[in-house]
Amino acid sequence: MKSTRLLIHAERAKALVSQMTLAEKCTQMKYDAPAIPRLNVPEYNWWNEALHGVARSGAATVFPQAIGMAASFDTDLMHKVAAAISDEMRAKYNEYRKFGGTQIYQGLTAWSPNINIFRDPRWGRGHETYGEDPYLTGTMGTAFITGMQGDDPCYHKTDATLKHYAVHSGPEDLRHSFDAKTNDTDLYETYLWAFRYCIDHAHPAAVMGAYNRINGEPSCASPRFLQEILYQEFQFRGYVLSDCGAICDINRSHHVTANEAESAALAVNNGCILNCGDAYKWLMTSVAAGLISEKTITAAVEKLFETRFRLGMFDEDCPYNSISDDIVECDAHLKLSRKMAQESIVLLKNDGILPLRLDLNLAVIGPNADDLSVLLGNYNGTPTRHTTILQGILKAAKGKVRYSIGCDIRNAHPGRWDEHPLREAIIAARKSDVILLCMGLNPHLEGEQADEFNGALSGDKSTLDLPVSQSALINEILQVGKPTIFLNISGSCINLSLADRECNAVLQVFYPGAEGGDAVADILFGKVSPSGRLPVTFYRSDDDLPDFTDYSMQNRTYKYFRGTPLYSFAHGLSYTSFSYEDLHFDGQSITGILRNTGSMNGSHVIPVFLQDPEDNTVNCRLAGYTRLEIHAGDAVRFRVPLSPEIVSRFSAPQRLTALIGGLNGISVALCR
Repeated sequence: MKSTRLLIHAERAKALVSQMTLAEKCTQMKYDAPAIPRLNVPEYNWWNEALHGVARSGAATVFPQAIGMAASFDTDLMHKVAAAISDEMRAKYNEYRKFGGTQIYQGLTAWSPNINIFRDPRWGRGHETYGEDPYLTGTMGTAFITGMQGDDPCYHKTDATLKHYAVHSGPEDLRHSFDAKTNDTDLYETYLWAFRYCIDHAHPAAVMGAYNRINGEPSCASPRFLQEILYQEFQFRGYVLSDCGAICDINRSHHVTANEAESAALAVNNGCILNCGDAYKWLMTSVAAGLISEKTITAAVEKLFETRFRLGMFDEDCPYNSISDDIVECDAHLKLSRKMAQESIVLLKNDGILPLRLDLNLAVIGPNADDLSVLLGNYNGTPTRHTTILQGILKAAKGKVRYSIGCDIRNAHPGRWDEHPLREAIIAARKSDVILLCMGLNPHLEGEQADEFNGALSGDKSTLDLPVSQSALINEILQVGKPTIFLNISGSCINLSLADRECNAVLQVFYPGAEGGDAVADILFGKVSPSGRLPVTFYRSDDDLPDFTDYSMQNRTYKYFRGTPLYSFAHGLSYTSFSYEDLHFDGQSITGILRNTGSMNGSHVIPVFLQDPEDNTVNCRLAGYTRLEIHAGDAVRFRVPLSPEIVSRFSAPQRLTALIGGLNGISVALCR
């Protein structure tokens, strides 16, 4: 049945395209494809976003930013989140299509997820990713894609798009002209690994090409990376689209071609069939100049309309047409967002101060305590209700809560007539039992080039240190001498050495979504035990980092870093304790018993790393993980299957060692 219906989609697309003129076909290869009234083809804008909720299209459930969801190490929950996002996207589309076509951010083709590897913490867009590890990225990406595209045998609920292909992670201000140079080891071990894994395991509908060149070839028009690797080696069967303006970059910034007609022809001839931008308006010129054949144009448009048929755009009996917009921000989705936010919070340090008693008098201080933007991240929707961290604490606490912003998030020297909130913060701290410092960054300080207010580095960071204004505030508050909990709200690694040394507890909150304030309160007051683990390494200093423009993986991420991080990849503490028993490693899986030896119910992520003690080129590789919920005093038997793709990368499997439970904390090494 499935193969028959899919074949019908292809046949219908071919029949429809055969009735189009060359000019009409060329217009359909632009992201803002116009209507063709004589063929009953409505206008369709291919550009939509769904990174952590339906974005830029009004009200929607806003889930934690992607980097936070990665910290959950929970693929089952990720799948449910993506299914909820796609329900809301389809529901909105069902209403928008009644206008006779869709405008930007109203369609079914989501340009998500971002599965680039977060190789350098200075990259502003790193919080859009699933972190620094290819296996975690591949598995979380797979869960997202399958949730987005649905499980109907004939139709997609929405289309998911892998981006940005490939070798793309900054610098943002150079992205339109940058040539990312890499060797084949780093290419296949790091930069392409998650793309192949998602293609093999989730069959994504689309891949978006990046702005940069790779070893001299433009990503969106590369014979090697599109034709040889993506289509032939990886057997990708979907469609490729360009990042916005990337085709024009081929001639204007990379200087590989002379003009847009040559750039468009080069891209389409190598398999990039949909253009976000204006370059494909020159395709008629490309054909006239003999740079591309009409046959190639026709095949491309057939592929695009096969996609639209598979999405049910021309069928009234598509099962997803009945999804109502009542599902948008429904109670079930808000509950799901809060659950994911709880699992995304990582407890980095705790001397026993947490969880807090409800009756304590608290001082909540810092520019991120009552800021909506740190809940939302970027590529976000608009929640009709939300709870900031301050609001969540106020709702949960029984004692007196005093609040002060303390300082501007980045400006260390307020103007003569600006607010001077430092003294208010000190007063609040002196009158409290416990101080909660809510510091870090926000999406205006780390983000994408052209995002508003993101600074001279186009959204990248020049340093891992906190802004000077916040460092000054921290030092003043620490002098008060009260127990202090540091909440770092950011999408990336920050130098937390001072907080680790001087504060009683440290939490990494990431950007936790519209339900984030309630989730933070759930963790602080012990309603839920923290269970998140870092999806990135937290370094101690800028001095730990290689040059930002160097794409070699040497001394980057937990796999290759030769120093000692402040907090390692997969680090995360709990309010309860766990022990391992009866562990066995057979080369394909780890089995054993996990016991909750503490006094509180809790979830525990079991990451498993493989290591060859005789190979000093790589420290170890994440090869599997599972997540278990266990009541206090209970024990469960577990099995963690290991990725055959990872196991096969070791040249001598007989020497493998399994590291269980993380790179620090609870760990057990077993040799086969």
